[in-house]
Amino acid sequence: MFKSIIDFYRVSQAKPCSGGALSSNSLSSDFRPEDRRRLKRLQWSTFLAATLGYGIYYVCRLSLNVVKKPIVDEGVFSETELGIIGAVLFFTYAVGKFTNGFLADRSNINRFMSTGLLVTALVNLCLGFVHSFILFAVLWGISGWFQSMGAASCVVGLSRWFTDKERGSFYGFWSASHNIGEAMTFIIVASIVSALGWRYGFLGAGLVGLIGALIVWRFFHDTPQSKGLPAVNAPAAKKAMDSVETDEFNRAQKSVLRNPAIWILAFSSAFMYISRYAVNSWGVFYLQAEKGYSTLDASFIISISSVWGIVGTMFSGVISDRFFCGRRNIPALIFGLMNVFSLCLFLLVPGVHFWLDALSMILFGLGIGVLICFLGGLMAVDIAPRNASGAALGVVGIASYIGAGLQDVMSGVLIEGNKRFVNGVEVYDFTYINWFWIGAALLSVLLALLVWNASNKE
Repeated sequence: MFKSIIDFYRVSQAKPCSGGALSSNSLSSDFRPEDRRRLKRLQWSTFLAATLGYGIYYVCRLSLNVVKKPIVDEGVFSETELGIIGAVLFFTYAVGKFTNGFLADRSNINRFMSTGLLVTALVNLCLGFVHSFILFAVLWGISGWFQSMGAASCVVGLSRWFTDKERGSFYGFWSASHNIGEAMTFIIVASIVSALGWRYGFLGAGLVGLIGALIVWRFFHDTPQSKGLPAVNAPAAKKAMDSVETDEFNRAQKSVLRNPAIWILAFSSAFMYISRYAVNSWGVFYLQAEKGYSTLDASFIISISSVWGIVGTMFSGVISDRFFCGRRNIPALIFGLMNVFSLCLFLLVPGVHFWLDALSMILFGLGIGVLICFLGGLMAVDIAPRNASGAALGVVGIASYIGAGLQDVMSGVLIEGNKRFVNGVEVYDFTYINWFWIGAALLSVLLALLVWNASNKE
């Protein structure tokens, strides 16, 4: 049975190919016109399925964030319990992102990504009927591990289907998929919750996930070879890595682990992720409890940050390359301070001011969109050896999601610990939460300043 499972997820067998080869940057001149058109169609199919599919992954991942206040109001779980549940997903996601990255390289990514989305959708369908804290946490943790199958599959898919010259542009647009998913969550799921209640929010997210799994299964393709086309970026005949190359590879990865600048960037990213997921995980709850917004209005305000995050992510590279000659430290400082300012605007201005709250989310989305690109990986890759980029991303990625997980626990504890009842009504004091979230954003900026002049010493 185990062998059957391995065979099921094995990379697809190549079909007979009648066209010419592909170089690293373009199609060869003898590549048949009909195959050229077919390749383009399958490339766009794969790219769009990856972008929409991964966005739907986020709908299934963030569904809990929309329903926290109704769950607390019904007395199903406390704020601390919700924080622990949220952290379980981040921790299993961090581990899964590492393991599934290796598995995706060796897998049929169509089946791999479809499976991850299918399981996380089924988990969402179950959660509306679960009232046990332990069972809920276990299911949410399982969802976190299967959630990690999405990004790995998409990145491998872009590598298999697009040339070196094309991949950067398509990767940049695909990177906005998580913002698309966040916006879909805060609009679709919030609308369902407002109309039908929190249990139906999970059911709605699950149904969207099932539709997404079908889309991925139908339109996200494994390899060009499996469709009877030549491999994109087919390498020239190359001997196996000899012992000298192996030693260099191992030495480069070890140098990443010994590089203080990369660890400082990892901690900077972790604090940035605390502020990012503070708003994503608890922003709707905060607006409902502190400012009295409805579920739909609060979710709409938070969704604004997701939309503007698309802009920040897509133009982050252009900003650094065109205006700062490829330097990441200056825009990282500018947008880091923007992140701090937006949180101050969001949290410290008393009273209900819809347009001010919306403006704070515009600035927050822009800032986080750029910082995810820079602090979340690119700055570490810039100073890592060229043959150890993956190791640098791994260090930053694990630190980032551990930070996100610890944030969920701390936020839940601080929110519940500063709640009191006045005439039978819950009243929250968010003072400590405000400084926790703003302080994390500020620490992220200060840590990034410590590596202002760090560079690759190869």
